[in-house]
Amino acid sequence: MTSRPALLFLTALSLLATACSLAGESGPLRERLRERVVERAGQRLAAEAPPATLLKSGARITSPGRYEIRLRHGGQERMALVHVPRQWTATGSLPLVMALHGAGGGALYQADDGNYGLISKAEEAGFIAVFPNGISPASSGLLATWNAGNCCARARDENVDDVGFLRAVVTDVQRRTGIDASRVYAIGMSNGGMMAYRLACEAGDVFRGIMAVAGTDNTRNCRPARPVPVLHIHARNDDRVLFNGGAGEAFRNEALVSDFVSVPDTVTKWVQLNRAAPAARRVLAVAGASCDLHEASAGGAPVQLCVTETGGHSWPGGSKQRGETPSTAIKANDVMWSFFGSL
Repeated sequence: MTSRPALLFLTALSLLATACSLAGESGPLRERLRERVVERAGQRLAAEAPPATLLKSGARITSPGRYEIRLRHGGQERMALVHVPRQWTATGSLPLVMALHGAGGGALYQADDGNYGLISKAEEAGFIAVFPNGISPASSGLLATWNAGNCCARARDENVDDVGFLRAVVTDVQRRTGIDASRVYAIGMSNGGMMAYRLACEAGDVFRGIMAVAGTDNTRNCRPARPVPVLHIHARNDDRVLFNGGAGEAFRNEALVSDFVSVPDTVTKWVQLNRAAPAARRVLAVAGASCDLHEASAGGAPVQLCVTETGGHSWPGGSKQRGETPSTAIKANDVMWSFFGSL
């Protein structure tokens, strides 16, 4: 069933399209209309979201629940939502999974269990889920982007220090509660997946492994401090971040994105960086999907590619209000936790 916040977001997008059509304008006017309508949708989304306890600087987490942290970084106030599962105890140390939203989204949207199911997975598996927000023009945090190198939009164009910010988020959460520092992971959708690759390149000392869904490696420079395990999930028919490279026609303004690196080139790059086996071994084959693993050599790290035949630009096993329905052949959350658990 589609969540109420998602329905509100979808309604706002429909209103946006109508407003732009009636205005008969493009360019700056269209962008102002877009921001205004999405801002209203974001306010509704925030009002409908589960309440989060705002943690003051230095305050400890004292129980399971939903929290919000705010950090000053690079001259801007940034935020992240934190979900602490029922398995939490004051003396224990849990894994941490940082989930990065796609371009145009925000922490609230990524943390909506009706969209990605990550809250339910955190409760099932027993990890702390952290949902940072990219740079956004809206007070709700929507329309946000990450500086993943060659993508995307404002974050890229202003050279925002997102690597530094995400490092700071992990440090902040570590100060508030017990975290197993050997099990800190980054995952992301689309632009968020691209950002996960940048973290693998520049923050391998913090992140034990990454998963990128529908987002390839578009970093400008990549010199990992150590091999970082990589899981990549992509639909063969993705119409935005094209499987064989390039940006799909669904992007109305290609200047805001990039000529995306292909999935095969991304995998080849990380097989080499991680000193993984050149030949892959098929580890999963189901109707509509398969996974191939490049096993780690001595001192290296594995690279796994999972491909769905359908689903378009989406999170397998998740929910999507526009475009092609996500693939159900596999569930990205389950594949993720199985992969991280094998490390």
